[in-house]
Amino acid sequence: MKRRMVLTAGLALPALFPAGRAQAQNASAAWPARAVTIVEGYPPGGVTDLASRAVAERMTQELGVPVVVDNRPGAATSVAATAVARARPDGYTLVMGTTTLAINPTLQPNLTPKDPGRELDPVGMVFQTPFILHVHPSVPVRTTAELIDYAKANPGKLSFASPGTGAVSHLCLELFKARTGIDILHVPYRGGAPAALDLRQGRVQAMFQAPQEAAATLREGATRGLSVTAPFRLPDYPDLPPIGETLPGFEVFFWQGLFAPTGTPAPVVARAAAALRASTEDPTIRARLAEQGVQLISGDAGVLRQALAADTARWGSVIREANIRLE
Repeated sequence: MKRRMVLTAGLALPALFPAGRAQAQNASAAWPARAVTIVEGYPPGGVTDLASRAVAERMTQELGVPVVVDNRPGAATSVAATAVARARPDGYTLVMGTTTLAINPTLQPNLTPKDPGRELDPVGMVFQTPFILHVHPSVPVRTTAELIDYAKANPGKLSFASPGTGAVSHLCLELFKARTGIDILHVPYRGGAPAALDLRQGRVQAMFQAPQEAAATLREGATRGLSVTAPFRLPDYPDLPPIGETLPGFEVFFWQGLFAPTGTPAPVVARAAAALRASTEDPTIRARLAEQGVQLISGDAGVLRQALAADTARWGSVIREANIRLE
């Protein structure tokens, strides 16, 4: 009797699994059936938030349900990333991740997610922006090569500002120091605005800064641009050469991309990626954000995955070699 019951139960099991798979497939096919939330790791009003809201607006049209932005700043975007990494992997909770995902595992190993490459699934790239190397006019240089020579002739005299220890622009500076062997002082601030103000007033002499943030001082002549960290000239700054012309291979971008919790069904990720791509390729949205200095790009999940892996390795190495610590 017992043997018959075991056999009967064994025969019934295979029928259960196709039903479970069918339910999962039906849920994926029905996605999205309700509002989708994009968690944003920065406060409202900044460049990343502007991009997130523009994308969400267009994705709403593509998906036929509201796509809303939920700002959850804190812990170097870890609050937002952790919330999504731990969310149900059904496609209804996504996160706008940035380069900080690649920095935090080494700089702040106590934060989560500890391994974003395994805990989040890339959906697609949203934008990337290089930095402009610019100096106060009191510094008697007009090219990157001249800046390097001046710094070598005056060790410890130059000070570079950054919006904070561990920011991408700070790590860009550390990479610059490592590549050139120059002795310059890093002055971290609590945000980009006070750093830019002191650069304008000559309290610090130089800074790597995003184009949209450096635009005002450059336009007014309060600072002098030397180069850009992209491997090409920027349309708005055609006179600034790539820094790679002086330091071959030197290339730095800050990027933002959309991620889902690991385990989100592939059809759901693909549908979200298609809606995202429609957003980043929309001429109206691209033009609107270009006015804010944001250049959208249509990178797929593979591009985003590669950027995360490459920057995790590179910035991890820079942090360890420069012995960067948060106080």
